Amino acid sequence: MRATGEASAKEIAHWRADTPGCRNVIHLNNAGSSLPPQAVLRAMEDHLRLEAEMGGYEAAAYARQRIAQFYPALGRLVGAEAHQIAYAGSATHAYNMALSAIPFQSGDVILTTDDDYSSNHIAFIALTQRFGIQVVRVGQREGQLDLEAMETALKKHRPRLVAVTHIPTNSGLIQPVAEVGKLCRTYDCWYLVDACQSAGQLPLNVNEIQCDFLSATFRKFLRGPRGAGFLYASDRVLHEGLAPLLPDLHGATWLSPDEFRIKPDATRFEYWEIPYALQLGSLAAVEYALAVGLETIRDRVQSLAAYCRTQLSHIPGIRVLDEGTALGGIVTLWRENGRAQRLQAHLSQGGINTSVSMRENALIDFDRKGVDWALRISPHYYNTSGEIDILVDKLMALSEK
Repeated sequence: MRATGEASAKEIAHWRADTPGCRNVIHLNNAGSSLPPQAVLRAMEDHLRLEAEMGGYEAAAYARQRIAQFYPALGRLVGAEAHQIAYAGSATHAYNMALSAIPFQSGDVILTTDDDYSSNHIAFIALTQRFGIQVVRVGQREGQLDLEAMETALKKHRPRLVAVTHIPTNSGLIQPVAEVGKLCRTYDCWYLVDACQSAGQLPLNVNEIQCDFLSATFRKFLRGPRGAGFLYASDRVLHEGLAPLLPDLHGATWLSPDEFRIKPDATRFEYWEIPYALQLGSLAAVEYALAVGLETIRDRVQSLAAYCRTQLSHIPGIRVLDEGTALGGIVTLWRENGRAQRLQAHLSQGGINTSVSMRENALIDFDRKGVDWALRISPHYYNTSGEIDILVDKLMALSEK
C-alpha cells in the first residue's frame, strides 16, 4: 500500500517547494502547528514592515481593503456570509466568547461528548461551579459517537447547549457533527462546534452542520500563524441578540452612561486590539487552502494517515489507538513499556516532529483505552509517504533495541 491521495507528484513538489520548513524537518505535527507556506510569511512580514515604516494605526488604515477581505474569505471556507465571521486570538478565545454568549441559568444542561477537547471540558466545569449548570456527556458505540444515546439525552435533558468537537485532538476520530446538528434543530437548542482540527483538513459547511457557533484556529491544518483564530456565528445568534459577556468599544457602541448597543454582525465577538499582521497572514492561509482545494487536502491527508496506521501496525509493541468508522489526519499510538517523551525525543533527533498527548489531555478517552499517553502523528498534504516510511523505520529501530 502506498499513500498518494488525490494529488499529482508535480503538485506535491510545488507545495513542498513553497514550504520553507520542508527543507529542514519532517514535520508530522500539523495537528499542533503546521508549517506555513511562503504566502503566509510574506503577508505578515509585509504588514510588520509597514507598521515599522509608517506606524501601526496608519498601516492598518493603509491595508483596510485587504483586511476587509478576511471576512468573505472565511465565509467561503466554511460556507458562511462575511457578516457571520469574527476574528479571534485563538480557537479557545473564540470558543469561550461563544460560551459566554449563551444565556445560561442555574439548572441548565450542557450536552457534550466524552471525546471533546480538554479545555472545553474545563470550561464546562467552570460554568457548573459558577452558574450551577449541569454537564452531561454522551459516550461512544463501536468507536463512534453514539447518536442514539445523543438523541435520548436530548429528549431527557432538553439542554440549553450542545457542544461537540469535530475532530478530537487526541485521536483520529471524526465526529458526525452534521447528524448532531439535525438533532439540535429538532430539539431546539444552541449548538457549538469546535472545528479546531477540522478547519483546513476537511471541507466545512456550517449550513450542512446546522451549528449556531463554529470556532477554529489558523496554526493547525490551515497553515496560518499562531495567536489567531475565528468564530462563526449564525444569523439566529445575531438576530436573538446573543453577544459576549464582556464586549468592548469595537463590538459595541456606548450610547449613554448606562447603555450600549451591540454591533449587528459577528464582529460583536471581536475586541478592538487586533494583530493585523496575524489577521493578514490568516487571510493568506485561507486563500492558499482554497486554492489547493479542501477536497484535495482531505483526500491527501486521509490517505497519508491511513498509510501511516497500516505501517505502524507492523511494528512489535506498537498499538495504534485510533478507533471509529470515520478517521482523519491524526494518528495516535502507544508503545508497550515506552515513555512518551523518550519516544518523541528519539524521533526529534532524527529530524521528525511529532507531539505527545498525556492523560490529562484526553482523560476519558485514554482511561477507556487503558493508556496514559499517546504519541500523535499528524501528516498534511505537503508530506510524503517517504517521510512516513522514515518515521516507521525510526520506530522499528527503537523497538528492536
